[in-house]
Amino acid sequence: MTSTLANSTSPYLAAHKDNLVAWRTWGPDALAEARAGDKPILLSIGYVSCSWCHTLNSEAFMDPAVSALINDNFIPILVDREERPDLDLVYQGAAGAMRHNGGWPLNIFLTPDGVPFWVTGYLPKEPKPGIISFTNLLEDVSKLYQTDKVKVAEIAATVRAALEELYNRDMAAAQENMNLDMAALRIAQNYDIFFGGMQGMLKFPNALMLDLLWRAFLRNGMPQFSQLVFTTLDSMLFGGVYDHIGGGFFRHSQDERWLEPVFEKMLYDNAQMIDVCTSTWQFNRNELCRQRVTETVEWILRDMKVGDGFAAAIGSGNEEEDGKYYTWSEAEIDAALVGTFSARFKQVLGVSRDGNFKGRNLPRRLGNPVPANEADEALLLKQGAMLLAAREKRAKPQRDERLLADWNGLAIAALARAGMVFEKPEWIAAATAAFDHVVKTLGDGDRLSHIANNGVKAGAGIADDYANMARAALQLWEVTGDERFIAPARGWTKTLETHFWNNTLNGYCYNADDGEQLFIRPRMLFDNPTPSANGTMLTVLTRLAMLTGETDYMSRASTLAVTFGDEANRVMNGSGAFFAGFEYLVNSLIILVVGHKGNAKTRELVRAFWSKPVPNGMIVQIEPGDPLPPGHPATGRGMLNGQPTAYLCQMGNCSDGITDPALLANTLTLPAQMRQQVQQN
Repeated sequence: MTSTLANSTSPYLAAHKDNLVAWRTWGPDALAEARAGDKPILLSIGYVSCSWCHTLNSEAFMDPAVSALINDNFIPILVDREERPDLDLVYQGAAGAMRHNGGWPLNIFLTPDGVPFWVTGYLPKEPKPGIISFTNLLEDVSKLYQTDKVKVAEIAATVRAALEELYNRDMAAAQENMNLDMAALRIAQNYDIFFGGMQGMLKFPNALMLDLLWRAFLRNGMPQFSQLVFTTLDSMLFGGVYDHIGGGFFRHSQDERWLEPVFEKMLYDNAQMIDVCTSTWQFNRNELCRQRVTETVEWILRDMKVGDGFAAAIGSGNEEEDGKYYTWSEAEIDAALVGTFSARFKQVLGVSRDGNFKGRNLPRRLGNPVPANEADEALLLKQGAMLLAAREKRAKPQRDERLLADWNGLAIAALARAGMVFEKPEWIAAATAAFDHVVKTLGDGDRLSHIANNGVKAGAGIADDYANMARAALQLWEVTGDERFIAPARGWTKTLETHFWNNTLNGYCYNADDGEQLFIRPRMLFDNPTPSANGTMLTVLTRLAMLTGETDYMSRASTLAVTFGDEANRVMNGSGAFFAGFEYLVNSLIILVVGHKGNAKTRELVRAFWSKPVPNGMIVQIEPGDPLPPGHPATGRGMLNGQPTAYLCQMGNCSDGITDPALLANTLTLPAQMRQQVQQN
């Protein structure tokens, strides 16, 4: 097994090349071996930047006794969730059906035909009070399979039936039964009003839930929603879950106050948080949000570039090792900041002799969020750069350098939008280069591969890849005006229609119909933790309909909204992307700007749009006399008095022409309900 894993495109599998466990890779050969030997399968799923995965590896998979127990009684298969998200999705769903919380590492026991009958996550090598050891569990599962195959078969059948019910039941509800404000209210009731985030000891960024609350505020103006968003952002942007030295958000916090992070940085988390902070800045010019967006983008462009694309994640190994990279002793900070007023930095960032994080110091600003003056801020920025230079000399956490289509799609869209909002053309250029890199590396006509390592593709594209890259293409078109981005968005959407659409139940399946088929083909709505394809495609289809005037796109979007309406109402806290897409469908707003593109007043109107948060808006700029798509409500309208003119079009109605950029910005500031009244009057 050593050579097989060592040559894998997956750094997670390669990290297990010296294990004493005789790992197989997923495929028909391993399943056939299990059937021939009538052995259960131990399927272990993890990823390279998962600290508990590495802990289990060192404690169990390198242990002679544990490894012998596995090799003698199971067919062990190791899977990287980032290369095989289809496997991860199916077996995480199975874990939930067996009342397990899921997560990673996921150790799930399968019958020889691949159906689960037992599950666990990380377990210690030796038993602890109230916790069985991994060794004891292996012995118990082996005994169960050898002595009671009837019970194993019953459990497997129950799990299979539960997954069919989860993924392939009728989930439909009429559009009139969808209530966006009620969904936001239900989510808000589960929020921590003191520290922000969902209630509980573990706090994740969960940008999709923040976006849902933020959209509710922009839609109806209720301050209760904005207060939850602001409270959460303050805790995150000042707290320990943000890297105050190098920029970027860690994976999650281990405490309810956002003080103690788990030291992983995921591309998808940071892309989505850039979006949330950008939209907040558009509303209130929050300087903290602008600074965090800038720092996070700088981190992505500095530490995450792979060619012109972006790496998947950074930060692996165990928590102690990562803690040494991200934390400091007081003496280390004093040495790095010699010649500056280090006492002020230590006061504001919570640095002490005894440390604030397991005997060391993790810079964070909770408790001292706002220095007294601009001079302090300038000093802190200078000192942060000095500490970053010192930190760069340390041994860095491992980076997962693979290129993932779906995660890059999220990053490209976020960079392009932020670049336009903050007037950073270099960010837009980076987003454009990344898009071209993904297409070159992972694209093949209208098909996408999911992942590549050093240019070597691995894994067929999943629905998320197509949806996120189509969304990124349309975002780049909106930002740059370059028509070349429209064709790939249409092509990837066509692939989804052809190979992913469920013609019996409707909705997009997770994997294509012409690839490997597992024991169940999931069709899901909930986010995990990236946006679901079925949610994202509501926005993509609606935008394509508005852009092209082709009614098939809008018809498909309407069908998609109805298909998952009941499911969205059932699992509101996992349906953020769907609710965002549904709102885009029913409240989509076209801001049409008619004027010569080189005209300064035309640019001012365009800038007015990008200065305000309009999550359901799409700006379309045309030259005077250019045709509009068939049926466009602004057909026949042009410049007023020879001046560049903007029209707000929604639900088949268009406002009177607006030539004053300030008036356009003020109109876009109104809550959606009031803005509709302006358009209809």
